[in-house]
Amino acid sequence: MSVKSSIAEKLEAAFSPERLEVINESHLHAGHHGHDGAGETHLRVRIVSAAFAGMGRVARHRAINDLVTAEFDAGLHALAVEAAAPGESTRW
Repeated sequence: MSVKSSIAEKLEAAFSPERLEVINESHLHAGHHGHDGAGETHLRVRIVSAAFAGMGRVARHRAINDLVTAEFDAGLHALAVEAAAPGESTRW
């Protein structure tokens, strides 16, 4: 299973999101700390879930990062997180 798919499955199970995108941005980071831009080393998560209502930005990021420790241990280098509760404005 790809890293992207693994993260998407974990986020679906944990947060039942209304909207979820997991985007591979590894190609944008070619040359960054020895990465060649291939693979799944740099991902972005865009997620809207009622589970985030009442949570601050840092708490949302921690909740997501706690779910993907295995992916970081397996070589994920960076995860950009854009998390919102329903009704909050997003740029995406």
